Parts: sequence; C-alpha cells; structure tokens
Amino acid sequence: MKKYIFPLFVSFSLFFACTDMNLAPLSEGSSESWYSNETEINMSLNYLYFWRFWDIDPDPLNYSNMGWRDSWSDDFSNRNIVSPFSSGTLNAQTGQVTNLWRIYYTCIAACNNLIERLVNPNDALTDAKREQFLAEARFTRAAQYSKLIFHWGDVPYLDKIVTIDEAFAMGRTNKTEVLNHIYEDFDYAAAHLPISYASSVNQKATKGAALALKARIALYCHDYQTAKKAAKDCIDLGVYKLFSDFSSMFSSSNKNMVESIMAIPRSIELNVFTATGIAMQPLPRTASGNSYFWPSWDLFYSFLCTDGLPVDKSPRFDPKNPFENRDPRCAATIVEFNTSWGGYMYYPHPDSLTTIQLSTGNRVQNNDTRSVTEWASWTGLIWKKRIDDDWFGNFMSDPDHIVIRYADVLLIYAEAKIELGELDETVLSAMNQVRARAYGVTEGETTKYPAIGMASQNELRKTLRIERRMEFAFEGLRYNDLIRWKLAEKALNLPIYGMLDLVEQKEKIINPGLWFLPETAPVDEDGISDFQPLLEKGYARVLALRSFDKNKHYLWPIPSTEVIINENMTQNPNY
Repeated sequence: MKKYIFPLFVSFSLFFACTDMNLAPLSEGSSESWYSNETEINMSLNYLYFWRFWDIDPDPLNYSNMGWRDSWSDDFSNRNIVSPFSSGTLNAQTGQVTNLWRIYYTCIAACNNLIERLVNPNDALTDAKREQFLAEARFTRAAQYSKLIFHWGDVPYLDKIVTIDEAFAMGRTNKTEVLNHIYEDFDYAAAHLPISYASSVNQKATKGAALALKARIALYCHDYQTAKKAAKDCIDLGVYKLFSDFSSMFSSSNKNMVESIMAIPRSIELNVFTATGIAMQPLPRTASGNSYFWPSWDLFYSFLCTDGLPVDKSPRFDPKNPFENRDPRCAATIVEFNTSWGGYMYYPHPDSLTTIQLSTGNRVQNNDTRSVTEWASWTGLIWKKRIDDDWFGNFMSDPDHIVIRYADVLLIYAEAKIELGELDETVLSAMNQVRARAYGVTEGETTKYPAIGMASQNELRKTLRIERRMEFAFEGLRYNDLIRWKLAEKALNLPIYGMLDLVEQKEKIINPGLWFLPETAPVDEDGISDFQPLLEKGYARVLALRSFDKNKHYLWPIPSTEVIINENMTQNPNY
C-alpha cells in the first residue's frame, strides 16, 4: 500500500477503499502519473465542483436539490414524518451526519492533494495559472471546513496529505484555529481569483465567491467585524446586483443570472438534473406529482403583510383569505389558492371535488383536496418557489444550484452592522434593496412597499431575521439561521400543525364558513407563530412533534466510526 492515503481521509470505510489505489494502471491515471499537464490539473480542479461537495443530493431521501435542509427546520412539513434533526433523534449513527462528514472530508483530501502538487513551480503551468488553480483549491477547502466547524465545532484539521498512522493519531482542532485557517484560504483565493471568467460560467470560484463565503462563515461564527468587511468588499466589486423578478429567478431559463455569486450548473443533456422521482415530490397531485412534503403553517404565517406588520398585528390580514395583502414572496414561495399551477387551478378546499384543466378548459378530478385524495397536502399548502413549468410533464429540470447569491451578501452586511451596533443608512439600504425587489420596485420608491426605517438595535435585529426567512425560504438556510441565532430550542420544540381530519374539518371549519382558518395565530417577537390556541379551540391538529435539546443539538455528533477507530477523537457533549 502507498505511503499516503489518497485521496480520502478520516472515514473508516473509506480507509479500506483506498488500500488498492497503487494498482491503477498508468493508462487510467494515478497519483504518481497525474498532474503532468494543464488538462489533467484542470480535470482535478473540476472534481472539486462535484455537486455532492456543494450540498446537492447527498442522499435522495433528503429531498435532493430542493432545499432539503429545510426539512430540518420549522419551514417544512412532511405528513407525520420528522427528520432526525427536528425530532431529537440525532445520534452518532445518523446517516445524514455520517454521509456529510465523509463528503466534506473527501473533498478536503482532494483539495490537499491538489494543493501539494501546485504549491511549487510547475512546468505545466504559468505562475499566474498555477496561482489561480491553487486559489480554487484553497477556496474549496475553506468552503468545506466552514460547514464542518459550523455543524460539529472542533474538527480534525488537515492542510496536507497524511500517513495512515498520522490520520489515526489525530484529534480535533479548536474551532477558532480552524476558522483562522479558513480565513487565510479565502483571503488567498480572493487575492488570486478573477472577478469573472470569459465564459461567464458561475460554477468556478471567483473573488466575489471567496469574499461572500468568508462573510457567511464569519457571520455564522459571530465574527461580525470580519463578516461586515468581507460582505462590503464583495458589494464594492460592483459586479453583482439583485435579479429583477424574485418569482422567476430560480427557473431553468434564468441560469447564470446576475444575482448568482456562485452556482453549480446542471444540464439535462449532460444527465445532471433534478431526478424524476425527486422532482415529483413537491408537485400537486392533480398534475401527477406526489405532494409528498409541503410548506409548514409556521412558514406561511411568518410572511409579513403589505403594511410591513406581522399577521397578528396587521389590520390587512384576513385568516379566511390568507394570501391577500401579503408580502409578494409569500405567493412566490407557496401556491396561492385558486391560481393556476402545473396546468390546473390549485384549490385544496374540501368541497372542490373538481378543478379546471387550463389546456382544455374542462373540469377534472381535483386530487389536491383531501376530500378526493387522502395524501393531498395536510397543511393545504404546496411549494412554488424554485419550481417552474419545465418540472411538469417529464418531471426533469436543470436550474442552477445556487450556493450563494447577492441578496444573502446584502443581508449578511446588514446583520453584521446591526450586531456591531453600527446602525446607519447603509444597513437600511441593504435590507430595503432586498425588500423592494420583492415588490418589483426600487429601493427609493418607498410609497410602493413597506420600507424599513431606523429603529433600535433589537428591533432591526428582529426585522432582519424575518426578512431572511421570507427571502430564503426553501433555499436550505433556515436551519442554520435557527442554530446560530439560538432559536432552535424554541422553534424546534413546537409541534407541526395542519388541517383537521376531513369529517371534523367540515363540521368545525367548512360548514360554519370559517375556511381557511377561523382566526389568526399569535406571532411572537422572533416571528414564530403559536398555533396552540387554535388547537385548543379545535381548529387545528398536530401532525408531528419536534424535539430539540439545547444542551446537545446545537452541535452534531462526531460519527461513531471516527470515535471507535481513533482514541484521540472525542465526542461532542451529551452524545
């Protein structure tokens, strides 16, 4: 066996998978014969953009390319099923935990292998090209370590290929030390990567992507000074702007849009797309989808009204017509009742046994009401965001997978400034740019949208957090926000609520004319709704229970295989 583990590190199973790496014939490439020219080095670089390394479909059961991390949060409902992250059953054998640990370290090992071959002058490359390639590898390594320290805290840190003995002797490196290495890698990347590429493909790392992801991990680690500066530096590049139409920015027809700072492209022609079985899961049943998981009531009632107030404070909100007078991102995220979707009118009302097929004008069976189909949405809601017309029919779609977009950088900048107590017009401008875009206007048209005005630090903090929830729903960011804000212990200890069983619903909701809901659920200062009063009055039912232990679940457990095979690997508390 070779002296080095190549290209993987840490996982016990992967260790055995590497024992025969020296048997690869030269015609197929190996660690000894590879990297002899720019083409081979480029191929190794392209591997670093493999979709699994960027949190696309690490497990098909995790809802693949459609914000599957939201299944860990309070924005998501899946019949009476809860994920290990929201059910309190997370442990050191949880598949998603062990898979993500393995995936991230696989990528880091590939980065380290490439960096060791690029760090010295290489006859196959010019110095400028070598520095760019080195910057891409260091950028990717920093991105993977960012995810590791956020979820696990202290983790083993490697910046080189190690021997087997070294690998099994390693313990965990302090999170702060790893974060400093992450900053160094992102800084090197920002200094040596181009602002853009001639091909205009947003897959490859750029200066802006390095600054944006540095700002994100700094914010996640509460290093607000670093987050503010990195976000401002990204903004000041002047190459990104908000896409004009929030509702269509995620469609296949808007690939490589100006708001994408980094995205992983996909292509049906190249057999990289949202798989058919996965694509069917959020789609309406009348349009031959599965309607397998849905937006939660928690998310639905978090969208503000058009006066900028929460639903329980706004005189514009009517629980019987809950889509009216709401922030436009509500109907762009969740399909509005009695509107067309997938070629049919969507209306989950129990008395709507038929619906209109738009292509023919005929009435057909309405499979999206539970009076017809038991498995129609139990919340009455279905997803719209990140789904467009090309999903229907053959259930294949290939929109870009956005790693980070400009709206996130604007809100990172605003949040960092708020937490630093630097309340000024730049904070309001960053937030208002995002909110105004949702209304289809510019920041200065303050009479056409509920502009955010100056307020106390605490009030702006609350506003910022609600803005993030409305803006990034179904993009896989909500769970991370709950964790870093220490709100998971509140949000993820509330039940998941939904509509009553059919007989009871007709008796208590439909016959008295109280559809959709008879009254408004109260919303607390963190923007979290409480449906317990509706439950007590018999207007709602509990679909599933969530559980989050604040004494352990803010960090994930180190996979048990790592602890078992390495006596120096300690476990996180209470696992």
